[in-house]
Amino acid sequence: MESTLESTITCPECGFAKEETMLNDSCQFFYDCINCKATLKPKAGDCCVFCSYGTIKCPSKQCEAC
Repeated sequence: MESTLESTITCPECGFAKEETMLNDSCQFFYDCINCKATLKPKAGDCCVFCSYGTIKCPSKQCEAC
């Protein structure tokens, strides 16, 4: 099954949303909001910022459903 690499990440601080491309082979632990400059970190229990704040979970979590 092919992973989706595009996810819209929404900053919990200011609500700004931006579509980003995820890496296919690793998780992204930090993300800097270009609007308010907040540095996002994964919520407890999530492996990356896309799993916490994205519209689509990271490729490694997508593959768990394969």
